[in-house]
Amino acid sequence: MNAPLYGPPDPELDRLLRPLFRAAAPAGGAAVVVIRGDERTVACRGHAVRSAERPVRADTRFELGSVTKTFTGLLLAEMAARGEVGYDDPIDRYLPADAAPGYPQERPITLLHLATHTSGLPRLPDGVQPGQVPRWFTRPYATFGPAHLLRALPRTAVRGTPGTQVRYSNLGCGLLGLLLANAAGQRYDDLLTARVCGPLGLVDTSCGPGREEDAGYRRGRRVPSFRLPALPAAAALRSTADDMLRYLQAHLALDAVPLPERADAAALRTALNEVRRPRTDGRRGGPRICLGWNHRALPAGAAEPRAAGKPGASVAAAGAVVGAAAGVFGRPAAAGKPVLPVPAASDAAGPDAAGADGAGADAAGADGAGSVEAGEVVYHVGAARRSTAFVGFSPRAQVGLAVLAGGQPLRSRALVQSAHETLRVLIAEFGEG
Repeated sequence: MNAPLYGPPDPELDRLLRPLFRAAAPAGGAAVVVIRGDERTVACRGHAVRSAERPVRADTRFELGSVTKTFTGLLLAEMAARGEVGYDDPIDRYLPADAAPGYPQERPITLLHLATHTSGLPRLPDGVQPGQVPRWFTRPYATFGPAHLLRALPRTAVRGTPGTQVRYSNLGCGLLGLLLANAAGQRYDDLLTARVCGPLGLVDTSCGPGREEDAGYRRGRRVPSFRLPALPAAAALRSTADDMLRYLQAHLALDAVPLPERADAAALRTALNEVRRPRTDGRRGGPRICLGWNHRALPAGAAEPRAAGKPGASVAAAGAVVGAAAGVFGRPAAAGKPVLPVPAASDAAGPDAAGADGAGADAAGADGAGSVEAGEVVYHVGAARRSTAFVGFSPRAQVGLAVLAGGQPLRSRALVQSAHETLRVLIAEFGEG
């Protein structure tokens, strides 16, 4: 595999990426990763900290928001491959006796339900919304810790029968991370480093703040970093373009990232294959849900190369994008209005916002399963306090795209639309061309 190209991409790719950089908030920088077969490119624009005039680089850390959920899904698959946990294990097995939420015991909530948003748990824990209001533009969840979560769970009502409907739940995925940590006897961050980030060589990916971190801005003022002590497995990770390049490579080809020669390396290889397999059937036009990832088929004609003779046509006009609200974790996003017919994703985490990819809080169809095929993409979106992230790939076309952008999260919708369309065109031009 060729070494990554850092700096300005080739003219054609540069033209393709311009709408992405235009969509990124002008107050923050952005880093974009593109994989096309053996060709890898990392392009950066803007500044991480304006006052210091420090440019965004491939090792600048950004908050990943709900892209964290894909790491938690991979951790679940890795532990399942080892035989340490089972997908159908009831959550009660890894909780204190008095901490389980109330739900019909004839069909318990399982670890798989948490990973696929089919548990019936609400979007956020009981007691989070009132406490976050005074700190909304600072650190709204910083005072809600694991002890608060365990006290809130018994008061948490489960909606419907577990495993029957997709209802996007940050609580569910965050709880999954806590249960996996309990099963392994380690903190979530340490467990993720040992099982996923370390073996994949993701040296700058963790839940805590680190060096060269992007600083988001709102109305010209610096936004503090995101803290989520109760639910780090839902949205607390930070990472870099360099690390997301390796992360994408590992999902596109099992041998693309050399793993340490250890007996348990086979478990991670198995997990990387498992996480991209759809586990729900995606009714009502919503995405199918994998282990932490969303999965969509491209519409008819979306995988066809663009018409010849239009090299200067903008990417936004070359195909179609469905608008969806990419809100900040825990805050309802503005309602998205369909623009054109290709999917976009929503990371809205508020209690009334649409679910992942705009599927809605009540998207049905939780019992299907399948595999990734031609003309289909696997992706996730994250929007945290001061950055937006998009990661998507097509295993069949061997194309991947990661976008990390700082600045105002309210611009997330345009950025997500542009990222989806850019990925679609990359698949069309490389995978089919």
